[in-house]
Amino acid sequence: MTSRTTIAVAASAGACALALGLTAPAMAAPAQARDKAMVSVFHGIPGMTVDVYANGDELLSDFEPGTVTDPQSLDAGTYDIQIFEAGRGPEGTPALEKRVKVPEGGNATVAAHLSADGEPRLATFTDDVSTVDTGQARLTVRHVAAAPAVDVRAGGQPVFTDLTNPDEDTAAVDAGTVNADVVLAGTDTVAIGPAELDLKEGTSNVVYAWGSAEDKNLALATQAFSGMETTPNAVHAGGSGAAVTPNSPDQWLAWAAAAGAITLTGAMVARQVAGRRG
Repeated sequence: MTSRTTIAVAASAGACALALGLTAPAMAAPAQARDKAMVSVFHGIPGMTVDVYANGDELLSDFEPGTVTDPQSLDAGTYDIQIFEAGRGPEGTPALEKRVKVPEGGNATVAAHLSADGEPRLATFTDDVSTVDTGQARLTVRHVAAAPAVDVRAGGQPVFTDLTNPDEDTAAVDAGTVNADVVLAGTDTVAIGPAELDLKEGTSNVVYAWGSAEDKNLALATQAFSGMETTPNAVHAGGSGAAVTPNSPDQWLAWAAAAGAITLTGAMVARQVAGRRG
């Protein structure tokens, strides 16, 4: 059995925060050993503060929604992950349960979020830390909200169109500050925003659209990786987004899987959490 890792937790972002300023991205971290993987975690289930268990041990209590952790080097191996509503574990029934295999190498973010119809889900996204051209930045949008298809606009012009949960889309854009919003696909009806994005040269920036349209708590969270202009083969650290403040580095969780060769096995139990989203 792989040794347990620790977890890094970010303090809660406001569930309805629309102001969005990317924090200064963390600098590139040294390339990981071959038996490691770089993993971040995003919590995007509104109204559901959770306790997280790995291999039967509590690794996180009172983890708030709307947070993104910085990447952490994890030992390759298999982890039994159980996510409980705060105070309900380990004897209670988990809201999410999955056996997660972390292979060697790669960069990924694991997202706990709502499906399009409002059920809790666990998804894994590859974090692209390849090089970008001089004067450019990479922008990725991930739709992880209980909401219909959306368009993402910059300066009033669509950049990504007809994006559905749990898909993502990516484009290389000119570095600089842009005014972005999220609208219902094919309309001018604003669902989230507007928000100001500071896309620095040589960075890879991820925007999560999360929450629930029905519960009127749609929000944005951000993640940034730096060093793409000079070290395309390095593993890059990331920064959490608006109003997210990381806690101590000894609070990291083996809650995830690496990009590319990701293998998720076992069953996930997704249970409706009535009256707790908001």
